[in-house]
Amino acid sequence: MSKRIYVGNLPFSATEDEIRELFSQHGTVEAVNLITDRETGRPRGFGFVEMGDEEATKAISALDQKEMGGRNLKVNEAKPREDRGGGRSQNRW
Repeated sequence: MSKRIYVGNLPFSATEDEIRELFSQHGTVEAVNLITDRETGRPRGFGFVEMGDEEATKAISALDQKEMGGRNLKVNEAKPREDRGGGRSQNRW
């Protein structure tokens, strides 16, 4: 089974290939997805990596707070996205 890993505080210059290479030192990387701004297409400084359970656990402990491009990465198990609502609030005046 695979685990989804959140990778934050990425340098804006980071590429999917660089992230794949970094994480592949700890196991097989199944997927890398760097998040970009919908309107500008610019990187938002975070993304997700998918790896096998055991490998993901090793990668998280090895790479959390690791320096990349002058920034300390924030690496942890991704949490399911919370519904932010997006619809109209019922409590508007």
